[in-house]
Amino acid sequence: MSSFNPRSVLLVGAGVMALSSGAAWSQQPDQPFLLDEIVLTAGSDASVQADGYVGTQSQVATKSNTPVAETPQSISVVTSRQIEDQGAQTLGQALNYTAGVLGQPFGADPRFDSPTVRGFEARGSQYVNGLRQLRDFGAPAYEIYGLQQVEVLKGPNSSLYGAGSPAGIINQVQKRAQARDFSEVGAGIDSFGSAQGFFDVNRVAGPALSWRLTGILRDSQTQIDALTNRRGYLGAALRYSPDEATTLDVIGSYTKDSPISPPGVPFALTQAESGKVLRERYFGEPAFDDSDRKIANFGVELSHQLDNGWTLSQGFRVERFDWTYTGHYVSGLTADGQFVTRGANLQDEATRGLNLDTRLSNRISMGAATHDLLVGLDIRQYDADTLTQFFFGQPINAFNPVYGGLPDADAWYTSTSDATQRQIGLYAQDEITAGNWRGSLALRHDWTEQTGSAFTNFAGASTIDQRDSATTGRAGLGYVLANGAMPYVSYTTSFDPTIGTDSTTGEALKPTRGKQWELGVKYQPLDFDGLFTAAIYDLTQQNLVRNLGQGQTRQLGKVRSRGVELEATAALSADWDLRASYAWNQTEQKGGPEDGLDMPNAPRHLASLWLDRDFGGGWRMGGGIRHIGARKGDFANTFDLDSVTLVELAASYRRGNLEAGVNLTNLTDQVYLANCGNFGCYYGEGRGIAARVAYRW
Repeated sequence: MSSFNPRSVLLVGAGVMALSSGAAWSQQPDQPFLLDEIVLTAGSDASVQADGYVGTQSQVATKSNTPVAETPQSISVVTSRQIEDQGAQTLGQALNYTAGVLGQPFGADPRFDSPTVRGFEARGSQYVNGLRQLRDFGAPAYEIYGLQQVEVLKGPNSSLYGAGSPAGIINQVQKRAQARDFSEVGAGIDSFGSAQGFFDVNRVAGPALSWRLTGILRDSQTQIDALTNRRGYLGAALRYSPDEATTLDVIGSYTKDSPISPPGVPFALTQAESGKVLRERYFGEPAFDDSDRKIANFGVELSHQLDNGWTLSQGFRVERFDWTYTGHYVSGLTADGQFVTRGANLQDEATRGLNLDTRLSNRISMGAATHDLLVGLDIRQYDADTLTQFFFGQPINAFNPVYGGLPDADAWYTSTSDATQRQIGLYAQDEITAGNWRGSLALRHDWTEQTGSAFTNFAGASTIDQRDSATTGRAGLGYVLANGAMPYVSYTTSFDPTIGTDSTTGEALKPTRGKQWELGVKYQPLDFDGLFTAAIYDLTQQNLVRNLGQGQTRQLGKVRSRGVELEATAALSADWDLRASYAWNQTEQKGGPEDGLDMPNAPRHLASLWLDRDFGGGWRMGGGIRHIGARKGDFANTFDLDSVTLVELAASYRRGNLEAGVNLTNLTDQVYLANCGNFGCYYGEGRGIAARVAYRW
């Protein structure tokens, strides 16, 4: 392996992809696809859209068809049915009832989905269709209406996916073409002034071909009048299955929106002014704050069973992301406490990404054991051209904001970056079945390369040239009892290379590394549809990179996260659906000036319960309660964020093809701080009512 050249493999893999794709696309409309010349796939049971709340299939942990109940790792699946019943319009809202996940740690932010998993930020751990979303500053918000389910794998999993966070993986499965005809068209409004129109059409065009088209136009408003986002999304999916051995999926989407940056509120002001008033106050500048974002994705997946019994699979996606935005952030209060001091920033990004994941799988029997073998080659390339500027802003009255104080014309800080990141990984997995025993072993080696140039007006020009390699693995063992329960134990590792230097030491940032022990039990009842899980874990990350704001970073020694998670999802009867969870989590920083302190915004307790009932006659009603425990507001633990309990209700009525529904969030209108950080504090959303009507046929 010493002579292995990652760049050569990248070029060869990309060339094969281009040649095979070109051969298919060059066919005339009246000619058939030459499917024997295509070698792309990721066929999966996850392509079949679940009907209820219980998602029994997920490929996120093993890239195979192993049921969730027999996978020795914690996995949660949120189905489209649950998303619709709870009225979720963002990824964070969809994850609010998932064990160990804080879905909206920054309150309502139309720019990003930034959930935390087991105390760690997961904005860099978001995938679409099993392939990572590529962006330095966190994944942009993907349209939730375009998804058929969300899968959460908790804990490190570099053994199959390469570089990534120890928090785990949040995989967003785009709506796929299904083997039946259905249609939906509808509209919705809410009490904040939002409005939307949407459609979802699926057609079977023949015995081997089906297609699906999904779209939404949404004008999103929040409790802050200026914090808006106008979004248009169009998703398309095509499935072609010429025989039992071959399935081709073509999946694409395009999103154009304009999310405005929330400027936040100074923490000191939250202690001096009514929170109910402050959560609707805007300390930005409507004449300056602006945004223009475009996201395009095109993917091809194909599964082909070879004559020798092996299945060749490959997933491919190319993505393009362009975003220019300007915004304000708060930096504190003046000495008399009457004015909010502010800064402003400009961000201009143009990024291109390519993901290519090729694998071979087969089931082999050896004596009393069955081995589901998987070997793969994973290639990822990401090009980013970024401009960042910070400006001195003008103070604004804290109690009676008067807009018009535009920031200085000249930036006090400017940075540019033209960087390319490449990752190549070789991996192998063996899932072993021997009687009631279930074993899982995986091993992977990655080569990463980061090259390019950077400039700041403080440090001048510099060259980016960083290479890392790492070997990661996973081992799990479970035993399926007669009643359907499976106790298990697992050990997993991860790594993630970083770019830049530690602002406090001047040393180059080291790759972060994670490891986790987990002991748990899963139970899938035999007499009704359900999945019950319990797990305890010990998760450690070394070399955590902390963002100090305004381009400054610091690398901590180690962070440890320990906890317990309980989760239940079940169709208790033909009329009742249940989703419940509880998580206890303790984080601890080790090394550095905050040694022994908690990580910020990592609640010690998270709990949730959602019940939904079909009353007959077209009526359904549901409700939920969520508890977010107290947590520390910053790395130094200088202040606390109080706990909060939120109540939500839902009701719908269906008559014929027409269905109308209403969702009520934060029923008791709780006022609470969702997060505090370098750029101020952010309030959670107040009481809101959303109504929707849809015609289905």
